[in-house]
Amino acid sequence: MSGTLAIDAKGIQKTYGTGDAAVTALRGVDLSASFGEMVALVGPSGCGKTTFISILAGLLSRDGGSMQLAGVDPDELNNHQRTLWRRGNVGFIFQQFNLVPQISVLENVAIPLLLRGDSRKDSLERAALLLERVGLKGREQARPTKLSGGQQQRVAIARSLVHGPRILVCDEPTSALDGETGQRVMELVREQGCGPDRLVVLVTHDERIFHFADRIVHMDDGRVTRVVDGKIEMAALRAAAAAEENQG
Repeated sequence: MSGTLAIDAKGIQKTYGTGDAAVTALRGVDLSASFGEMVALVGPSGCGKTTFISILAGLLSRDGGSMQLAGVDPDELNNHQRTLWRRGNVGFIFQQFNLVPQISVLENVAIPLLLRGDSRKDSLERAALLLERVGLKGREQARPTKLSGGQQQRVAIARSLVHGPRILVCDEPTSALDGETGQRVMELVREQGCGPDRLVVLVTHDERIFHFADRIVHMDDGRVTRVVDGKIEMAALRAAAAAEENQG
């Protein structure tokens, strides 16, 4: 890891509920990541990955630990300040898409630009370009409910990229995509989301996209258990699959 730190998180803790109903999701997570990187969080369901990225995106407050995101601690901001900070710095690809059904696909993608005050004309033009990049040219005026799950996911990805966020947080970005489309979309995420002043953090179970990540961060039971180079992890997976095939 090199370059300017985008994330410096130490001892992050999060518990849901109180008393006998309390569930500890994070038990002291440490993670540092630099601008220019793509970092993938992997691990079994319920290990705390989604909770952690929600804290990184400023959608949840932590219960303990310290954190700086692009030099800012979101928990030190009031609700209005945090909303403005998130609007200007963070893109989030939700696993459930969170598209607005009453408006067109084009308008859905333009939302981050319109919220920050860009003109409607410029916002829609930029949104149209991103839709073309994710393979949805010609569907701009469709409502989200008229699209397949994979198409909706591509709309959500375009929306997350349209305002050039410094920190892009992705929750299972390829879960509804076939292999070829997933590779194409990840190439776009890598191109648009990583750079001298940009970082991508993603949660995934999709081993087909591990090679896009600079580092694979394994989590279990609310903790980081190990960190592996993405290309080394991908090579190991391919070697294991080849060995299994030869044995068969």
